[in-house]
Amino acid sequence: MQADDRLAAIRGRIAHAAKLARRDAADVTLIAVSKTHPAEAIEPLLAAGHRDFGENRVQEAEAKWPALRERYPDARLHLIGQLQSNKAAEAVALADAIHAVDRSSLVTALAKAMDAQGRRPACFVQVNIGEEPQKGGCAIADLPALLAEARTAHLPIAGLMCLPPAGVEAAPYFALLAKLARDEGIAGLSMGMSDDFETAVMIGATHVRIGSALFGERQAAGTAA
Repeated sequence: MQADDRLAAIRGRIAHAAKLARRDAADVTLIAVSKTHPAEAIEPLLAAGHRDFGENRVQEAEAKWPALRERYPDARLHLIGQLQSNKAAEAVALADAIHAVDRSSLVTALAKAMDAQGRRPACFVQVNIGEEPQKGGCAIADLPALLAEARTAHLPIAGLMCLPPAGVEAAPYFALLAKLARDEGIAGLSMGMSDDFETAVMIGATHVRIGSALFGERQAAGTAA
């Protein structure tokens, strides 16, 4: 199946899930997770009109996206992997959205970089929704304090993000993230990947992160797509 056919199929599934949930499919942003895939694999989706892409690592994004953006200046780059504080300046320079704000030190580093550069990428606070010690994300109990700190630092908080535990039903975790967002007055929900994005859309996802369903299997190991 060609890239544009895979893209159309995923968009159709998003539209169907949105219809079942009585939502407008236009309210769901499909992030094509292009991590580990070369520019040659990304360009067919850009040529087909898709504009939102996700990368895990700043270094990989720096290697691919400046050249791609010369040809497609309206492309939007989402950084979705865990971000080191010492990469905050590079992330702010590159990204249109950062989906992994998860700790106080990163809030401070991002605020400093945004003030210095005059760029303010949209920020999603990552929540460790399954309370898994091996995963990044803010602890659920710590979320109100981290959000307060981010708002004080004038980070543009666009939503919450999560990676549910693997191998279990994702719906309860998506529902919990949606409740946390409602409680905090936050509209955006970055949740849902190739195996569960339809469930995420039905529960209220505004951003779904699709990798393997669009690009095929990853060429190297990484975190979720």
